[in-house]
Amino acid sequence: QLQFVESGGGLVQPGGSLRLSCVGSRSIFSIYGMGWYRQAPGKEREFVAAINWSADSTYYADSVKGRFTISRDNAKNTVYLQMNVLKPEDTAVYYCNRGTTLSRLRDGETLSAWGQGTQVTVSP
Repeated sequence: QLQFVESGGGLVQPGGSLRLSCVGSRSIFSIYGMGWYRQAPGKEREFVAAINWSADSTYYADSVKGRFTISRDNAKNTVYLQMNVLKPEDTAVYYCNRGTTLSRLRDGETLSAWGQGTQVTVSP
């Protein structure tokens, strides 16, 4: 089972930036699409961004488009989420997971168990 460990979260002021990382446990990481998701207190987990296995196609939720950038380094079994111009409504626990296609990742069709996530708090 391919598992993931997320890191890079923290407390940041509105307008600030963070870079999240997600490391996969096995070398087969490179054959899957990857997605980032987030869950705010009292809300359901929602899709944030996805990237295909070759990193030549990405997809973003409207709420983060133009502010967040997803990327990956298959040699390091790692996917990143660069978050700029952060807003208080971006506050959530952020998770990564794998999937087969961008559309399925967008629809929440993921293939691994969820990790612990990394907390992002945007507050003055």
